[in-house]
Amino acid sequence: MTTTPVPETPRDAATVVLLRDAPGGLEVLLQRRHAQMTDMGGLYVFPGGKLDPQDSDAQSLAALDQAPQALHAHLGEPDLTAPLAAGLHVAALREALEECGLLLAEPLQAGVPLDAPRARAMLREGQPLAQVLSHLGLRLATQRLAAWSRWITPLSPAMGTRRFDTRFFVAPAPLDQTAAHDNEEATESVWLAPRAALEQYRDGQIELAPPQIMSLAHLARYARMQDVVVAARSQRPPTILPLAHLDAGLRTIAYPGDPLHAEHKRALPGPTRLRQQGRQFLPEGGFEALFL
Repeated sequence: MTTTPVPETPRDAATVVLLRDAPGGLEVLLQRRHAQMTDMGGLYVFPGGKLDPQDSDAQSLAALDQAPQALHAHLGEPDLTAPLAAGLHVAALREALEECGLLLAEPLQAGVPLDAPRARAMLREGQPLAQVLSHLGLRLATQRLAAWSRWITPLSPAMGTRRFDTRFFVAPAPLDQTAAHDNEEATESVWLAPRAALEQYRDGQIELAPPQIMSLAHLARYARMQDVVVAARSQRPPTILPLAHLDAGLRTIAYPGDPLHAEHKRALPGPTRLRQQGRQFLPEGGFEALFL
């Protein structure tokens, strides 16, 4: 007798979509995952990773610029505890420092410098983030984060990855710091306009996973960094649990609002489904349907 496998419980994770204003308009930071990585190897992603137990411990929560209760309210998830909600903010900022060397923090006393390279080196040596911040006289600037969306990996992941419950945050990149990949988890860093990133994906120059495709299509609707932040702060982050189907013999990812999805209320602008065509996922109406 065969038994149905129990779906893997998604692991809590955080992603930060770093933004900047360029002469041509809004740009976002994408990093290419090392090709040998188990999860999404070779794909271009926003910096992020799974929640570390230390992200929610007392030392980390003491290094915040906002109370855990306030951060809990920002996420709009009643089932979360306040320490876990705060820990997800910590995870997003820790990953920004680990993966691309950007330190979103502020000094505890006037005149204390923000030494991002030193903070990153200490973190890479194995020092806990809270210890790094204490040593450098800093606290995390969670006020620079705005909750954007929540993505839960489908029961049958499209890209062969493990399942995650990932909170996406948006944040302006520090103007006086330079993003750089670590040459371990990520091998390339690039700033691109959201539409330009999708055009490169269409043309086979880069590879993206469906959450990045849909998120970039959403971000392409904004002209400036501040427009994104204002939009994020004015909404409750939508929860997106894509559903995978075989439709007309093609693997199809349905999103809330699609007839193939159990949730009838739309969560995102743009198409409500993507279809796999070779190695790519595109809307039924073609590339331009991403922006309708």
